[in-house]
Amino acid sequence: MQAALPTDQEAPDLSDLEPIAFPGRPASRASAPASKDTTFDRRELLRILDLYGRMVAAGEWRDYAIAFMKDRAVFSIFRRSSEQPLYRIEKSPALARRQGEYAVVNSTGFVLKRGHDLSRVLAVIDKRLSVVN
Repeated sequence: MQAALPTDQEAPDLSDLEPIAFPGRPASRASAPASKDTTFDRRELLRILDLYGRMVAAGEWRDYAIAFMKDRAVFSIFRRSSEQPLYRIEKSPALARRQGEYAVVNSTGFVLKRGHDLSRVLAVIDKRLSVVN
């Protein structure tokens, strides 16, 4: 048996209710500020993932992580996921007019190569197989 609402009492209007707020998230997207994180664009990410795929196929690398921060984007490469990264490929737009926005950093923090062209910077860790006669 269902209970019916009395005729003088209307159902509440759902537009008047507060939206559900989840912990750690803003209540609505309209009030949330736009994120200004630095990211890799599609061309850059394809170039990095091409190198990563070849090195995984060769058995050199096994895992990666990507971090987007306000001042830089970092693609970390691991031999095993429980270790420190072997290499970090960093993009820092603030350095674009000075030393170059791309850098490859090894596990000890030493900058192996820095420059304006991503392909040239990645060449320092790109070990292509070559035939020797």
